Amino acid sequence: LFRLACKMRVACIYFLASLAGPAMAFTNLGFNSNVGTALKNSYLDSVSTPAPQLVSDNFKNSQRWRKKTKQLATLGPASSSFEMIEKLFLAGSDVFRLNFSHGEHDQKKELLDIIRQVEEKYDHPIAVLGDLQGPKLRVGTFANPDGEMLQKGQTFRFDLDETPGTNQRVLLPHPEIIEASEVGHDLLIDDGKVKVTVIATGPGYLDCEVVVPGKIKDKKGVNTPDSILQISCLTPKDRVDLEYMLGIGVDWVALSFVQRPEDIVEIKKLIMEFNPENAFPPNVMAKIEKPSCFDGDSLEKIVELCDGIMVARGDLGVECAPEDVPILQKIIIDECRNQGKPVVVATQMLESMIESPTPTRAEASDAATAIYDGADAIMLSAESAAGMYPEESVLMQQRIINRVEGDPHYSTYLQSNRPKITDGSSASAIILAARQIARNVDAKAIVSFSVSGATARMASKKRPEQPILAISPLKESCRKLAMSWGIYPEYCPMENLNTDNFRDMLTVACEIANKKGLSSQEKDLLVVTAGFPFGTPGAANIIRVIPAAGPTYWDATL
Repeated sequence: LFRLACKMRVACIYFLASLAGPAMAFTNLGFNSNVGTALKNSYLDSVSTPAPQLVSDNFKNSQRWRKKTKQLATLGPASSSFEMIEKLFLAGSDVFRLNFSHGEHDQKKELLDIIRQVEEKYDHPIAVLGDLQGPKLRVGTFANPDGEMLQKGQTFRFDLDETPGTNQRVLLPHPEIIEASEVGHDLLIDDGKVKVTVIATGPGYLDCEVVVPGKIKDKKGVNTPDSILQISCLTPKDRVDLEYMLGIGVDWVALSFVQRPEDIVEIKKLIMEFNPENAFPPNVMAKIEKPSCFDGDSLEKIVELCDGIMVARGDLGVECAPEDVPILQKIIIDECRNQGKPVVVATQMLESMIESPTPTRAEASDAATAIYDGADAIMLSAESAAGMYPEESVLMQQRIINRVEGDPHYSTYLQSNRPKITDGSSASAIILAARQIARNVDAKAIVSFSVSGATARMASKKRPEQPILAISPLKESCRKLAMSWGIYPEYCPMENLNTDNFRDMLTVACEIANKKGLSSQEKDLLVVTAGFPFGTPGAANIIRVIPAAGPTYWDATL
């Protein structure tokens, strides 16, 4: 039994490129959890040479560092100082959002610099998300500065005439809307407070019947739930903002007003054009807020083309029926999980905490539902940017996350909806095997050596019970991984990674696991994956199980 333990658990179970077929299920070998525990104790109890007691930083053992669902906090007037950003980070924020709809470029650069200072102080990667404003479709102005009250059933015209509006008509300075609208299409004014239906179209105008009456004022927004507009999702302002984002080095770019897969292609081409030489391009996050994203296979293609998705429930809730939004949220999350792309649930998560120190019970339940659904991250907007209780809002999110993740139902839900990895690659086989082994031997973490982070993201897709420690020689990769569920990214300079000696890399894994508080006892185990030659994308082809206590506890053949 001792020899079997050494071979199967410690003596480096190799799964090389020959495992291009489906992953082997260890349960087929009789390697169940009870046997795994017996093997673990059998080997460790047989080691007579005492190892030094592992020392963990109590700070890293706090609940802030034990959650798997990530948190995004939007920065703004209420959270622009070093002190407040540091508090938000310590309260749970893994990613900070810079909203380019408001503020000047210099202000965004100052915020990014502060984030990098906090990152350096705590030696922990932090991602920065730059959010583009996108097109703003608005009506013109009215002769009456107080606007006009539209009555139910009356006819109202939208046209291209710049004359101030009346009770009968108003300028709609977007010919694309007029061209795309058909009889029967709805237009929503001022976030749906006024609703009209097109009853006639003509050159440069739309005649509509008022369905939901209300007051319409100057420059109020227009939503077109039934039409796909032939406009770019990137305005001239967005292009300037994008170029600036690339210059200061954001990690993620959020694209608003996504209508179709071609929008993702467009922004990726611009990133390649604008990105500074020798700089790492940011990841692209598509904000799903238009019903057209669900036409045919559009959602599947959008998720495939981008690097992450945001469920932007604000505009989505305007253009879709309220009862449809929870269903669409689940559809989006499931598609992202199937493709292994991080997904963020946003908008009105803890809205009442803008002015209240505690959320409503419905808001707490809403946040919990997003976590139960399997979202990678949940986001705060005005709560952290302009509210009275930014720190309390982030901390409340963390408390909800920890409570849900400690619920046995949570693990049951995740495992019942675990996506399949069916590409037949050796990397997929390694990931599947690592999760199974980690579960059977009760490992403390799955460690993934990765340059780009692709292997760690693949591991995250399977939602293992153990945390995923992703070690990369690129800071940019570590920051991007801060968005993904269950991943603890760690930057390790290439000069500290002897990629010619895997035993040295295993030593580094133990040191970092201890530093992050993932291991603390001499019997703790780590499941380590890597790909050789190191740095080859998607080349995970080796897996080993090692005591986290370090070389003193390792088998001599390791």
